[in-house]
Amino acid sequence: MKLDFLQNNIDASPARSLDGSFRKSNSVISAHSISGISASSQIIPTSRRMYKMLKDFRRKLVDLELFTQSLEDWVLEKSLADPASGKQSFRSPFLMDELCRLDLALEGVLFQQLCRMPCSSYASDDLKEDEFLAVEDFLHAIVNGLWRTFWRKSGPLPFFLSCPRPPGSKFYSVEKAISRGRIDELCGLSLISKTGNDLHAHWDQVMELALFRSEILSGNDLKLSPSSICEALFYGIHVLISRSLSKYCTIGNDSIFVLVFDSKFGGVVKLGGDLGKLEFNSANPCQSVVEWLKCHAEINVSSVDQIWNKLGNASWGDLGTLQVILATFYSIVQWNGPPRKSIASLASDHSLRLQKRRLEYRLIDNGNAPVHFQQASHVQGEIVEVEQSDNPYSRKRASRLKLKQGEILVLEDQSQGQKSFQIQESLALGNHFIYIAVSVDNPTELLTVYVGAHPSRLEPSWEDMSLWYQVQRQTKVLNTLRQEGVSSKYLPEIIASGRILHSGSCKKQTPGGCCDHPLCGTPILVTSPVGEPLSLVLAHDGPLSSEEATRCCRDCLVALRTAALVNVQHGDICPENIICIVNTQGTRSKLSYMPISWGRAVLEDRDSPAINLQFSSSHALQHGKLCPSSDAESLVYLLYFVCGGTMEQVDSIESALQWRERNWAKRSIQQQLGEVSALLKAFADYVDSLCGTPYPVDYEIWLKRLHRAVDGSTDRGKMIEEVAITLRLEDVAESSGTSGGGT
Repeated sequence: MKLDFLQNNIDASPARSLDGSFRKSNSVISAHSISGISASSQIIPTSRRMYKMLKDFRRKLVDLELFTQSLEDWVLEKSLADPASGKQSFRSPFLMDELCRLDLALEGVLFQQLCRMPCSSYASDDLKEDEFLAVEDFLHAIVNGLWRTFWRKSGPLPFFLSCPRPPGSKFYSVEKAISRGRIDELCGLSLISKTGNDLHAHWDQVMELALFRSEILSGNDLKLSPSSICEALFYGIHVLISRSLSKYCTIGNDSIFVLVFDSKFGGVVKLGGDLGKLEFNSANPCQSVVEWLKCHAEINVSSVDQIWNKLGNASWGDLGTLQVILATFYSIVQWNGPPRKSIASLASDHSLRLQKRRLEYRLIDNGNAPVHFQQASHVQGEIVEVEQSDNPYSRKRASRLKLKQGEILVLEDQSQGQKSFQIQESLALGNHFIYIAVSVDNPTELLTVYVGAHPSRLEPSWEDMSLWYQVQRQTKVLNTLRQEGVSSKYLPEIIASGRILHSGSCKKQTPGGCCDHPLCGTPILVTSPVGEPLSLVLAHDGPLSSEEATRCCRDCLVALRTAALVNVQHGDICPENIICIVNTQGTRSKLSYMPISWGRAVLEDRDSPAINLQFSSSHALQHGKLCPSSDAESLVYLLYFVCGGTMEQVDSIESALQWRERNWAKRSIQQQLGEVSALLKAFADYVDSLCGTPYPVDYEIWLKRLHRAVDGSTDRGKMIEEVAITLRLEDVAESSGTSGGGT
């Protein structure tokens, strides 16, 4: 099994989303499949003679000094080789992109080294003991942090640390070597895979080696000395031969990472190759191995960088430490299979943390220096007039999303031509506004208008990406639903979509281009119907009644079921994305509910849902993807909230998952819903049984029950209706007729 295969498949994933959504690896590799690949590539001696020869090699290859003398000149030549001259030098086992991605993935991971590396420069037995204890604690912090982050949060570790001595000798723990006065015999530490209840260390169970030397640098250069590389290759070849002779080793034996440390610096050597090409010379096994290394082995050597600072603390997040962590990560993958969470998926969480930081500090550009801005003197949602400045960045921000009541927007729709809409009012939702408008041609129907970011913003911020999802992506999703022949009175309907045409002369060079006018070419989406976001309803009127909560569940479930008919999931169910619609029928008013903001909908596997710590499903938080019941699970959290349930303020994905686990275990959600409606409690129980499974939601049976509870009918014809909901207001027509052609 080639480790390059692991690197390319475990973390092969799209680029990080600018809005902070998760990106999961596209490749799904099971531990079973990896072990299968490994077994096929494992070198199993084909004859008793070959087995005896390999065993003889391992027994006789014990002289490190002779091995170094035979190989050092070649290693020195390779280390000094200049690629520009055509000579091939040792390549690094890692790409810089890999290390940068790992750095982002580990932002929220705590590595804690408790045993500091001694800072004294004098030599003594006590100093060496403390150094080995520091290296052991450093490696333990790494393997424990990696396993708890990427594989399992609890349970015993499937490996342990032990200290190798010269080949053929027993392994010791650091404490045992210190107590027996054999600390000088230790060459370093090794990560050993556990086999059942056997806690004895064997060479064929070595996952990774870490050598500790008094000095590893080559002169004044930040690279490994030839003798350090030779020692790493000496122990590495012993591990590969031991694996090939093992009856119990089930993983591929074609590569091993060897870490090389002194009390300040560290580097990584990776050794791989096909031992089947090793030419046996029992009279001079050392020379045979040296020839194999020169001609057939694949040797990678990293740069050397600082591991411990002047206080003896590990420099977590620096290049040297990241190389060690990544080598350890790949070693664990080689033995224990792919992680539950990929590096790429955790790295994408960087955008979520960045988003939170921006919301906390609200950094704005004031000239050349960032200024800490606090919105303490304004009511939330209040529109504050910003003074114009000479800074083009400030002008661009000020012009974006600043439409006034009575203003006329002219839209260029590719399918319908030019259409005009008059702004009636605006609603502040989070970081953006949505507008209520009427068509100039039909001023009796209120419409919802979404206005995107100006296309000249070539480096979109998180807010601009949010607008992209609200406008361009939602347009695509709603058009997809329409093209598939799916419509319902519980789904928004596109009235028009296109780009804004501004007043005055336009200096755009091409039909699809735009000029420097603040609104020229800005994308726009107009939908029907209009309603008040559920978050505002709750803020004004408090929790919903039993009847309205049941109606909300029914209406949203109809919409989700309708979209699911063509394999579309909403992906962002929350109070801001559900609107309450007033349907006027004569003198009576009837409420209905509708999921809006379909821009984060999942149409295909590569799409990522929004991440909402309060309302996203557990599967979405853990994997950055939806399972078939994710929307239903988010709907249950929504119902819990609108029925008066308390949503704990969480600040991380881990704490959000803990809240879900705790409340499902205590049945707090079902109890809260049970106080409102026995039917909603039963629905929550049903969704609880589906969470995280591949089983789809049985919409039919629950909609029958909800229809009966809401309307006293089980008529399935009510599930999908083609009737559009309109809200006609006579005073809107009058005001539209007198407003003129405002701009």
